[in-house]
Amino acid sequence: MSTLAYDSHAMLGRQLRRMRNNPGLLVLTQTMPVSMLLFFGYVFGSALAMPGGEYRAFLVPGLLVATAANGIMTGMFQAAADTHRGVTDRFRTLPMSRAAVPLGQACADLVVTAAGAVPFLLVGLAVGWRVEGSAPAAVGAFGLLLLFRFATTWIGIFLGLLTRNEEAAGQLGGATFLLPLLSNAYIPTEGLPGWLRTIAEWNPISAVTTALRDLFGNAPVPEGAAWPVAHPVAGSLMWCAVLLGVFVPAAVHRYAHGER
Repeated sequence: MSTLAYDSHAMLGRQLRRMRNNPGLLVLTQTMPVSMLLFFGYVFGSALAMPGGEYRAFLVPGLLVATAANGIMTGMFQAAADTHRGVTDRFRTLPMSRAAVPLGQACADLVVTAAGAVPFLLVGLAVGWRVEGSAPAAVGAFGLLLLFRFATTWIGIFLGLLTRNEEAAGQLGGATFLLPLLSNAYIPTEGLPGWLRTIAEWNPISAVTTALRDLFGNAPVPEGAAWPVAHPVAGSLMWCAVLLGVFVPAAVHRYAHGER
């Protein structure tokens, strides 16, 4: 375990330096959620039954979770880039823990995500979003958000190791923007057709979004929803456990054995 911790810390530092040396990507990932908040909050908000301020309060948790789901895209692109350029093969020859490289990448992404949430939340406060719940509940909501980001990053790492190509990872990563659209991140699911509502409510994004809205005190848990949304905190923890249980060992195995 000490070897894993030491090697993962070294990989964490490498990933953070890599992100620091690519400021364009950092600026894009920081400004995109803010731009979406302003666009959706003021354009879509005027088209929905909710008043504008109420919709923006409803939207902020959804955008937080949609941004966390983008861990699939960032994890996939970084893992595919390292594999395509031969960096992963060189790491594989070193006497280090096989889990250290993907774990270091996932932890570095978590640090950047936590820091990047701060300016977004400040803009959210400026447009009318407020934490209406208790402080411990809000801390729990933020922790749940980071746990979900950690889980989605492992999905991306596995897919990036699988594709082994930056171009393919970029094209596949673009498809992840559809995932929040099939959830309650941007609109309530009550008005959707029955089959589409079922798909949306079993989307992990919907459970985590509902949990954040409930913990922040922004919106009540909808009635008559599917189990993960009707019990959002338990549903979110269930989805995170499933995703981590599947993709952590899959990513580590794929990294350790390469194309074999």
